[in-house]
Amino acid sequence: MNLEGKLLGNRYEIIEKIGNGGMATVYKAADKILKRNVAVKILRDEFTTDEEFIKRFEVEAQSAARLTHPNIVSIYDVGVENNLHYIVMELIQGKTLKEIILEEKGPLPWKWSVNVAIQIASALETAHRNNIIHRDIKPHNIIITEDGIAKVTDFGIAKAVSNSTITAFGTTIGSVHYFSPEHARGGFTDAKSDLYSLGVVLYEMVTGRVPFDADTPVSVALKHMQEKPEEPIEVNPNVPVAVNKIIMKALQKDTTLRYQTATEMLDDLRKSLKNPDGDFVDDSEYDPTAKTQVLHTEMYNNSRGSNEDKGKKDGKFKSFIKRHKKLSIFIGLVLLFALSLGGTILALNITNPPEVEVPNVVGLSREEAEQEIKNANLGFEAIEEYNKDVPEGYVISQKVKGDLGDFTTTPGNKKVKEGVNNTTIQVKISKGQEKTTVPNVEGKEREEAIKMLEDANLVAEVVEETSKTVEEGYVISQETEPDSEAFAGDTVKIHVSTGTGIKQVTVISVIGQDEATAKSNLESLGLKVNVTYQDATSNNGKVTAQSIDANKVVDEGTTITLTVNQVAETKTLKVNIDVKKITGGYTDSEDEENTASKTVNITVNNERRTGIDKNNSNYSDVTLSGKEGETVTVTVTITDPNEGEIYKSSKDVVYGSQDSITFN
Repeated sequence: MNLEGKLLGNRYEIIEKIGNGGMATVYKAADKILKRNVAVKILRDEFTTDEEFIKRFEVEAQSAARLTHPNIVSIYDVGVENNLHYIVMELIQGKTLKEIILEEKGPLPWKWSVNVAIQIASALETAHRNNIIHRDIKPHNIIITEDGIAKVTDFGIAKAVSNSTITAFGTTIGSVHYFSPEHARGGFTDAKSDLYSLGVVLYEMVTGRVPFDADTPVSVALKHMQEKPEEPIEVNPNVPVAVNKIIMKALQKDTTLRYQTATEMLDDLRKSLKNPDGDFVDDSEYDPTAKTQVLHTEMYNNSRGSNEDKGKKDGKFKSFIKRHKKLSIFIGLVLLFALSLGGTILALNITNPPEVEVPNVVGLSREEAEQEIKNANLGFEAIEEYNKDVPEGYVISQKVKGDLGDFTTTPGNKKVKEGVNNTTIQVKISKGQEKTTVPNVEGKEREEAIKMLEDANLVAEVVEETSKTVEEGYVISQETEPDSEAFAGDTVKIHVSTGTGIKQVTVISVIGQDEATAKSNLESLGLKVNVTYQDATSNNGKVTAQSIDANKVVDEGTTITLTVNQVAETKTLKVNIDVKKITGGYTDSEDEENTASKTVNITVNNERRTGIDKNNSNYSDVTLSGKEGETVTVTVTITDPNEGEIYKSSKDVVYGSQDSITFN
């Protein structure tokens, strides 16, 4: 069936087929609402005819959708359209672990393998705490992303498949190499079964082969149940001792000798990276706490016999008594004694019943525990309570009713009086993990937010961070959505403001201070100083204004601008004029009486001097003054009373750059 271009749920547009498995075909699709690509698994046709399977499939998929973990492929949606049953999942770019193993054609590096196993164990830890067992852990269901992150897929789906009347033949063949012994024999599977499968996966990574192989799936299953695998270190001598022990403990056929939780296995895997040759794996073969099987013999009361031919028997009996009076009296006394002795024994059994050993039912289902206790001829009483570590419907702990001790998860070989009316065994049955609703604590004061979360049976984890918009001590945001459903005891991260994170300083007044002092005082507070100057006639170098007023609180590092008076220094400029050189001078032979011909008039910047002798070789009777740095244009004009203007010249000069200027 070509589904490319088909729109599912009026939302998911199929782009292309990207995979094919034993139970489903996988497509790449575009989510039209959230504008992202997703993976869509569509069930194979043979499964859609099994209504019971479809119901289980939807329940398991919805349960798995609750799981949120970086090493678990997220399930976004579950739906059905025109008999197409599908799951919408996170689209992962990468290869399956099986593809990587096949490409390498041999053992993978042990450190890389342990890191992958740690990620898988972490995913299982979260799933098991949520009462979800995978039941099909194998390299085919583990995707390694392009960034080297392991992602476990198909959580909870295997349970629906295994209970189906349809056999996914390809899936079974691929999975049997990773089945636990109890799974292979069709028995009860739990979290420890997943850990066995993880042990097989790690075995295959570090050795390049599975621990058990044969020509048929049945033969492989029998080996899981009956044979001990060759140790990984014997197959690959590069496998460290600690890693070898972890794998062999996970592959124990007796579930009591395996890792009991994913957390236990996770701890040892992490230790093996730091201490690969360490002797920290508890692989001692201990006897699990014995469970006494009390045998009861059924009593059949047939002693009275039949009343058939009663009349005949009564006649013979009377005749016997008449003929044997002494013997009859003796027999009567014996019978009386026997009846008395039996009554005494019966009374003793009632008043002082025999003792039996209390069976250990911790970890059993409610039904199994009740049957064990009843088999021991003891009373059974169940108390239900929430528990995040024990699956729903299984025994958390037990105690003898009336004992002063607390409930225990490790009962000893205690003996009690037999009889359902004499001794009652109380057991605590898990109701699974308690659910709660996450409150909205954004904008709340820190302590109030923590209390609100604690009142909802949640644990607050505070992450402090700076904020320019949220006041110190108040919640900026929370990582778990408000009003969403969570399990009691879950941790909710809240981000609490520590303020801007910048030191606050109070501005002081520096008006009237000289520039250097004002800058020093402000910079010592952690402020930056900028200076502008204004022309003035007094208070040279003094601060007359500041851009931020005194007593105002600002961030450290803020720039403050100061206005400083600047009085320009007055400089003089002497104007030298070589009149003789300019006019050519005069001689004594000339008419001395004609004074007009002996003198000229000089004008410097509109200041006029008359009667200047033409023979004056350095006339300097003109001095100009101005502010230092000011530019002035000096213009000199010489006029002759007879001839008019005979010379004019201009020069620019900056006051202070020179003391005199010469025209010649």
